[in-house]
Amino acid sequence: MRIDILTVVPNLLESPFSDSIIQRAQDNGVVEICVHDIRDWSQDKHKKVDDEPFGGIAGMVMTIQPILDAVNALRSERTYSEIIYLTPDGEPLKQARVNQLSISGNVMMICGHYKGIDERLRQHVITLELSIGDYVLSGGELAAAVLTDAIVRILPGAIGDEQSALTDSFQDDLLAPPIYTRPANYNGWEVPEILRSGDHAAIEKWMEQQAYDRTKSRRPDLLQKDS
Repeated sequence: MRIDILTVVPNLLESPFSDSIIQRAQDNGVVEICVHDIRDWSQDKHKKVDDEPFGGIAGMVMTIQPILDAVNALRSERTYSEIIYLTPDGEPLKQARVNQLSISGNVMMICGHYKGIDERLRQHVITLELSIGDYVLSGGELAAAVLTDAIVRILPGAIGDEQSALTDSFQDDLLAPPIYTRPANYNGWEVPEILRSGDHAAIEKWMEQQAYDRTKSRRPDLLQKDS
C-alpha cells in the first residue's frame, strides 16, 4: 500500500512517520508513505499557493492550480482508491472507515491550510472527506498523521501480534475491556481473580461483559446505532 500526502508544511509530518509502528512498517515494506510539498507544483514565481477568497471573507484560500497539478502528477503514476481531504466538516472518522481504507489500495491525502481549499477541488477532485473531530486545527497535517497511523497499524505485518489490533476499541462497536499486567497485587490493588484463573472460556465471557458494560457507561451511542 502507498499513502501520498500533499501539504504546504511537510516538516510537520517528519516525526510522526519516523518512529514506532509506522517506521517499522515502512522498513518492512508493508507501506510506502510519501509526503509532498504542494509548493513544488506552484506556477507562481514566489511559490505562492493561496489567494484572497471571493466575497470579502477574512483569511486566505488554497488555490486550485498547484493542488490539481500535484494530484494529476501522482495519478499519472498510479491508481488511487481514494483522494481524501482532511476537513472539520467531513465524515467523522470511524474504525469501520479505517478498516475499509486499509484494504482498498493506494490513498492520497490533501491537507488543508489557511481557510481550506477552493470548493471546486472538493466538487471535482476529492473523493472522500474525513474529520477527526469537531474542532479546528491549524492545518490538516495532524489529521493526516492520525488517519495514516490508524490505517497502517492494522495492515498485515505492521505489528507483531495481528490479533491485538482486532481486539482494540471500536473493532466490534464496543470499547475495549479493562486490561492488567504483572504484578497481580500492587500496593493492595489486585487484578481480578477471574483473569488469573486460567479458565479461558470464563475469561472471554468476563471480558465481553466488561466491554459491553464499559461501552454502555461511557459511549452508549455505540450501542444505540444498532437498536
